[in-house]
Amino acid sequence: MISRIRGVLLRRAIGVAEVMTQSGVGYEIQIPLTVFERLPPEGTEVELRTYQVVREDSVELFGFLDDAERAVFGRLLTASGVGPRLAVSILSSMSPDRVIRAIIDRDIASLRQIPGLGTKKAERLALELADRMDDIAITAATTRSSAPGFEEAVHALVALGYTSADAASAVRKVVDDQGAMAPIDLIKAALAAIKK
Repeated sequence: MISRIRGVLLRRAIGVAEVMTQSGVGYEIQIPLTVFERLPPEGTEVELRTYQVVREDSVELFGFLDDAERAVFGRLLTASGVGPRLAVSILSSMSPDRVIRAIIDRDIASLRQIPGLGTKKAERLALELADRMDDIAITAATTRSSAPGFEEAVHALVALGYTSADAASAVRKVVDDQGAMAPIDLIKAALAAIKK
């Protein structure tokens, strides 16, 4: 499986990026809108985490700027009725962190607003994946947080018996509301937030 491609960004367009590697091989990679918006200018070096989808009649590459995006994409593909196009549409509409929260919280109203995802499919997606997102919830949260002690606080709460999704959500809320603080203070504040 091709898991990562680094090279010069030859072309960036909505839905696609073309990357030329040092070995002279160019790859056309399909991307969500959220990735397109964060790509560097054409002619600069870029590294994309890729997910390869092999079918009888095609081989396609889907690209992301971080591991959390790729992990959520892969997990979405495990749900019945969700193919690569719909998974890209979901990640074009929401950040990986928001997708995880919507699925875990069974927020059908938010999921239903994604193009191509009607009420029944949104309900089935939440039902199938709600209990299978915990392991990547912490990855998505820590990827987006540079606050000192964030990861340690989440791990501490998980060790106390909270799910990784609940722990990451509580720590993120404290950091958003109160800013950076010492890890022990972050843990205490997150515990207080959970108990409210």
